[in-house]
Amino acid sequence: MILNGKKVLVTGADGFIGSHLVEALIEKNCDVRAFVFYNSFNSWGWLDTFPKKTVLKDIDVFTGDVRDPNGVRKVLSDIDIVFHLAALIGIPFSYHSPDSYVDTNIKGTLNVLQGCRDNGIEKLIVTSTSEVYGSAQYVPINEKHPLHAQSPYAATKVGADSLAESFHLSFNLPVVIARPFNTYGPRQSARAVIPTTIIQLLAGKNTIKLGSLTPTRDFNFVKDICNGFIALAECDKCIGHTVNIGSGTETSVKELALTLIELINPDVSLITENERTRPVASEVERLLCDNSLIRKFTGWSPQTNLKDGLAQTIEWFKRKENLSGYKWDIYNV
Repeated sequence: MILNGKKVLVTGADGFIGSHLVEALIEKNCDVRAFVFYNSFNSWGWLDTFPKKTVLKDIDVFTGDVRDPNGVRKVLSDIDIVFHLAALIGIPFSYHSPDSYVDTNIKGTLNVLQGCRDNGIEKLIVTSTSEVYGSAQYVPINEKHPLHAQSPYAATKVGADSLAESFHLSFNLPVVIARPFNTYGPRQSARAVIPTTIIQLLAGKNTIKLGSLTPTRDFNFVKDICNGFIALAECDKCIGHTVNIGSGTETSVKELALTLIELINPDVSLITENERTRPVASEVERLLCDNSLIRKFTGWSPQTNLKDGLAQTIEWFKRKENLSGYKWDIYNV
């Protein structure tokens, strides 16, 4: 499938990955409609930082809520391709507010699936997460790895993925489930380990507070992940499949934090703060991607190594107008 000239919808376009994906799709000459979360401040999230006279003028912004099927049906009218990214993603928040995750991640995905079916969408990319695998039972993790939800968040993503698969099998809906591993880069929420470490370092803290330092993750620069989404959208052979997007490189939280410290301020120490740790049985100890399927289908491979991606992310956070939007002095749930 050629994306050039296609009418494309991105749900969750106001968020971290969604806003980067919008930019990438505009570069692909797509006609982009951005579905952003309605709020009384009329905030469009990260889209508000886009240049109004260049990038933003080319985006059709629709405010709504994926939990409402009426708005979802309306936003899907005359759309060719959908990238569904809208979701609640904070794991700690899911411990005490699981209902909201069920409503947004499961019911919201159901609304998108039904709307796509009703509107005859050419292709739907549903965003999953590597968290659905739980702690690796073997590495690298391929798409056949058992699913093991260790948090309410992960459980709702398993449910959303199953619904998407069922709509493909039951109604022949052209669905691809994209399963990115840990994504980082400019605009990421401070609830994630890389931004929370960077903003503490840039604030001049002598001690950096983190959660558990032993878990390992497969970290991927956001532009690489967006290119992976686009590669899956362009690939007709991917329909009906779940496909991992990841680097195939494993880094512990401690190694990651020490790299950031080296890049910003070597004269600080690390401590584990209990408030920031997950319940023991809920902690995912190891994630490492097997990306052979996406390579086979699309030829995609990551283009940014971890150190270069971290350097680009740090430079973005160093800009006063960017850093000022973050609360470095609290634990961001």
